[in-house]
Amino acid sequence: MQKRIEVLDKGFVELEDVFGGDGIAIKTARISYMSRSDPEGDKKLVKTLMMNGHESPFEHIVFTFYVKAPIFVARQWFRHRIGSFSERSGRFTEFEEEFYVPDKTRAGEKVESMRTAMHNAFETYKSLLKSGIKREVARMVLPMSLYTQWYWTVNARSLMNFLNLRTDKHAQYEIREYAMAIAKFFSESCPLTYDAFVRYAYKGNVLEV
Repeated sequence: MQKRIEVLDKGFVELEDVFGGDGIAIKTARISYMSRSDPEGDKKLVKTLMMNGHESPFEHIVFTFYVKAPIFVARQWFRHRIGSFSERSGRFTEFEEEFYVPDKTRAGEKVESMRTAMHNAFETYKSLLKSGIKREVARMVLPMSLYTQWYWTVNARSLMNFLNLRTDKHAQYEIREYAMAIAKFFSESCPLTYDAFVRYAYKGNVLEV
């Protein structure tokens, strides 16, 4: 299984760690009846759980991702509150000139104007730092297209809610691209859970089995 998926022009999603997988969801579901595991029965159990909205066993599957994305994507992502985030600090680190620049299908003929505005903002940022202004103040001039980085730890139940909202044609293109990368890691790490999710609980309109 690949560990990194490139997203947009300079971003990526990395799967840092995954705990449990399909097996832990099955074990925790079976404790209710103290029933024994078997391959065919396990598939049926996962299907039944998903079809009936009994999703608490999936909370025992836990992922940690390392993400690099534009700030405007991060601010949408962080609204998914059931999860843990640790983000790079603009107070304690100096940013590089790394901006997301959309292509002409997104910005038309204004792409170069956007690129120039971003560059000028970064030049102002560097000038402020050089003059002795603190990083926490100088960063105020930087646009939301600046790339940031963070770790996201989330259980599979919350991850599925994220995918329901963000792998949908109504979601903004940029975060949808990241959500598609998350979905790929989910499908490879937990094939039974992912398959049942897409078949029986998925509310978006992009993912397919």
